[in-house]
Amino acid sequence: MKILITGATGFIGQYLVSLLRAEHELLLVSRQPELAAKQLAVDNSKVIQLKQLNSLDGVDAIINLAGESLAAKRWSVEQKRRISESRWLMTETLLEKLKNSTPAPRVWINASAIGFYGAQGAEPLDESFTPSQTNFPNRVCAHWEELAQQASAFNCRVCIMRIGLVLGTQGGALARMLPAYWCGLGGPLGSGKQMVSWITRTDLVYIIRFLLEHSQCSGIYNATSPQAVSNAQFSAALATALHRPHFLRTPAWMLRLLLGEMADLLLTGQNVQPRRLLEAGFRFRYPELPEALRHIFED
Repeated sequence: MKILITGATGFIGQYLVSLLRAEHELLLVSRQPELAAKQLAVDNSKVIQLKQLNSLDGVDAIINLAGESLAAKRWSVEQKRRISESRWLMTETLLEKLKNSTPAPRVWINASAIGFYGAQGAEPLDESFTPSQTNFPNRVCAHWEELAQQASAFNCRVCIMRIGLVLGTQGGALARMLPAYWCGLGGPLGSGKQMVSWITRTDLVYIIRFLLEHSQCSGIYNATSPQAVSNAQFSAALATALHRPHFLRTPAWMLRLLLGEMADLLLTGQNVQPRRLLEAGFRFRYPELPEALRHIFED
């Protein structure tokens, strides 16, 4: 299969490339192709700028992971614009290329995030849940998903992954947490009662491969472990895995002072369940947090 991947140099994308490269022909999109080819250890011809393509002729699958991290910087007006446009404009450009393709790629797999669901309590949520209120992450994800779904009009099978907190030591939120925990300064955030819906980077890339290979799969899929935990439980498990103390609680007011609106990512949560993945037959390699953390720190 010839697979076009955006966001290939990111935390998830790099691991995905290493998984798929032996089985498939990959075409990787980057704004800096030479640097990306070196980073990913691939031939320069495998990395392009999207503007080099007039169509997606010959491409069998699209995996769209591109997007500015929600947690990269404080959410100023400009940063909100960057977060939104990095997702929306890439997807709109891919759609324009898709319209000129004969035939169109067979499958389009698009990232989204559990931020779509907004701030919720501990009640389990599956893909059928629709939030009654909106916030910034919800609006970003909802429009991103609407754009990706347009590919279905071109006989393209569309799968959208609402991704939880991705765990790995090489990037993402966990990598930013580790210095404090290594120093013995880890602990719950705010009340610690907010739910954390997480997934290992390993399971996430295997979900992507699963969706590629199973033609009966389409629509929305929650890419989270079936075992969500509270923030206090997550923090305690992380401290235990690192053999560090767990006592320093960070108050909500301090996070809001430091991070502004972005603090809501840490102080609110949702208990998101991967019902449709489980029904489709996907089996998680690391469904429970303690074994997931052991895997990550032994990897």
